[in-house]
Amino acid sequence: MIIIWVVLALVILPLVALGLYFLKAIVEGAVEGWRGAGDSTGYELPAEATALGLLPPERQNSKFAGPAPAELTAALAAARSGDWQPVAALFDATAVERDWERRALYLAPLAKVAAEDDAWLLAWEAARPDDPGAVLMRARSTVMLAWDIRGGKRAKYTTSEQFEGFHRMLARSREEHARAAAVAPEGDPTPYCGEIWTALGLGYPHAEMDRMWKELTDRAPHHYEAHFSALQYWCKKWRGSEELARQFAARAADGAPLGSLMTAFPLIAHFEHDESDSTDADRTPEMRALVDAALVDVAAADPTHPRLAEVRHLLAYYLCLQDRDEAAVEQFRLVDGHVGALPWRYRGDPAAEFCRMRDLSLANAAASR
Repeated sequence: MIIIWVVLALVILPLVALGLYFLKAIVEGAVEGWRGAGDSTGYELPAEATALGLLPPERQNSKFAGPAPAELTAALAAARSGDWQPVAALFDATAVERDWERRALYLAPLAKVAAEDDAWLLAWEAARPDDPGAVLMRARSTVMLAWDIRGGKRAKYTTSEQFEGFHRMLARSREEHARAAAVAPEGDPTPYCGEIWTALGLGYPHAEMDRMWKELTDRAPHHYEAHFSALQYWCKKWRGSEELARQFAARAADGAPLGSLMTAFPLIAHFEHDESDSTDADRTPEMRALVDAALVDVAAADPTHPRLAEVRHLLAYYLCLQDRDEAAVEQFRLVDGHVGALPWRYRGDPAAEFCRMRDLSLANAAASR
């Protein structure tokens, strides 16, 4: 019996060792492959991109869709240093000018700073109780904090403690948005816009969302960020369905004035629900017509519209998929240097994916000349 075990050991142990060796090699290879995915260290800027002054992946800004306004950059720096006054002045100006698009644009990144450290916001609240800007900032930063507590993982990977904190903070944000709406300047839709993210997280019923949406659109019927946020609510992945999201997007675009950029939303609704690996669904006559409508809309828009770059990113993506490379290159050129927009921000390496598709259109456009 001992001899048999000795023989088996002599046979089995080398096999086990060999198996462990190959397993180690496979794992190391997989890890190296994973590390290499999206690694742009070996990237070489094509001659066509160099000629146009375009940038490699490592020089693409992943936080913004386009250059941040100078006043926002200054306000962000002030907030991070603990100074609330430039932020307050910025929000006072948007109220006087009734520039609700810019008010929403400024709010999100500044609220993110407040969610990380609110010392400057506490000082603002102490100096100017019931200031509409401060109350609005508190409401939106509470939403940001709630989502930070939850984390970005799927529900099955999120702890009960995270969910408890998430729902507790969102419930507080609901009260804070009600207060922000009560003290807001006349006609300001921004508190309702911010509350959409509370609605999404807490699962407001459709009737409640409809009520809030009426309050918002009575004030600003073609507000870009509000429509983007509401479309997320109506998507299948959150509180709606593909059909409801597409219907919402079509209503937004139908009859909207040229230059309002509402034609972006049918494209976004398509993007959010396209789960195929093929580009066939992106190249249909219907999709080409949606892209054409967005091109006309963009051409008519105010060049200073704060959301114009976001729509150009979408156009660059779909024009590339539709082999309309000369037009795609033009859109890529106009937004190059920034990749903080759909569709890139849904990718593991936004800058690498942006440059890959940009360079593909550049090569195809050059080959067709």
